[in-house]
Amino acid sequence: MGNEVALADRIAERRAGVGDPRALVGELRRALVLVPFDGGGLWTAEFGGVRWVCGFTDETALARFAEQRAVVDGSGAAERAWEYAEFRGARLLDEVIPAMGVPAGVAVNVADPDGSMLFPPVVGIVPDAVAVDADEADRGHDL
Repeated sequence: MGNEVALADRIAERRAGVGDPRALVGELRRALVLVPFDGGGLWTAEFGGVRWVCGFTDETALARFAEQRAVVDGSGAAERAWEYAEFRGARLLDEVIPAMGVPAGVAVNVADPDGSMLFPPVVGIVPDAVAVDADEADRGHDL
């Protein structure tokens, strides 16, 4: 089983209320994630004060996203050739997210209402230096 399939399986487990959240983060770190390009940069979206890098577990999930963009944009987004980069999840979390300079996380399979998952910029997912809750986590250890 490829890491991308394992990631989709771990997402399904967590959405069903079972599975280990740490195992889910571990699968993201091991998986190759497809991130489409938008205007020369990685496709991101802002929501809730967080910049989300949109990543996909496979080309089929990316195609569903393209179809949704075509509906939203009213354009030929689904038919266009979508360029994307493959990133190991660990590189996204450890290098790309910190380089963004704003609170950022990874949104996986955002066009799949039953298969999407957000990996927010918190301790245990992104480096502590860019985690929005790093101060809270530090205070918790002092109690």
